[in-house]
Amino acid sequence: MSQEKGMSFKEFRQRFQTEEACEAYLFERRWPDGFICPKCGGTGCYQLRGRREYACKHCRRQSSVTAGTVLHRTHLPLTIWFWAIYLMARDKRGISAAQLSSELEIAYSSAWYLLHRLRKAMGQRDQDYILSGIVELDDAYFGAPKSNGKRGRGTEKTSALAAVSLSEQGHPRFFKIQVSKLDVPAVSAVARRTVPPGSEIHSDALGSFRAALREGYAHHYQVFAKGSGALRWVHTRISNLRAFLQGTYHGLGKKHLQGYFDEFCFRFNRRFWPNLLFPRLVCAVAASNILGYDDLTR
Repeated sequence: MSQEKGMSFKEFRQRFQTEEACEAYLFERRWPDGFICPKCGGTGCYQLRGRREYACKHCRRQSSVTAGTVLHRTHLPLTIWFWAIYLMARDKRGISAAQLSSELEIAYSSAWYLLHRLRKAMGQRDQDYILSGIVELDDAYFGAPKSNGKRGRGTEKTSALAAVSLSEQGHPRFFKIQVSKLDVPAVSAVARRTVPPGSEIHSDALGSFRAALREGYAHHYQVFAKGSGALRWVHTRISNLRAFLQGTYHGLGKKHLQGYFDEFCFRFNRRFWPNLLFPRLVCAVAASNILGYDDLTR
């Protein structure tokens, strides 16, 4: 793997200092079993002379390693992208657009857009993964409280549903969190996307939880006293997420909150393989879909 144990940033830059080196690595991650045409599904291609595009041997459709991904029509060199991926992957605290802009000497707007595209790739990579085993579920709130100081349910803060799957030994395995309303349809929709039918879900006694999870799940709920230690792991992950957001990004509004959730989950769910975060993030980028600037700003 490219991010070997103890690889310094200098060593990394030496390996990926050219566009050709980055493109070859991305090609391998996008088409690990060989080129597959996005139009006809045919295999085999040839590179166009003097261009970084490949033509399908069957239908002649021209493609590039970045077309159709979050790198689609990027104006930044692939070397910049790879350095940004490396920086984002190596630090569990994440990296802000201001930090990235300074590190790579690119405009703040370019760094901001780049990071959002990487977060999009992270979220798309994990969206089809489901939780299994025993699952702890709870609601969480992010943002500033109302002017009257009220916190928690009933505030103007952004609500979300968080879930942690536990191993047979009761240890946390995977974490997912989704910006969501807390009514019955919303809870039901998130549960169906996140937890397979028949799973055992533990939560508090919120009415929408009881109604949404009544059928299809072994739902265990109760009224928990504050500080009881119940739902320990999901509460710990929510606390860690808040620290992550405040420490690096100093709080966020609702509009882009899900992207930061996706970044935190992507990194946490691969915490046992820190030296593989770079190649796995490159794989996520290679398998991603387009995210336009207008999609982020409108």
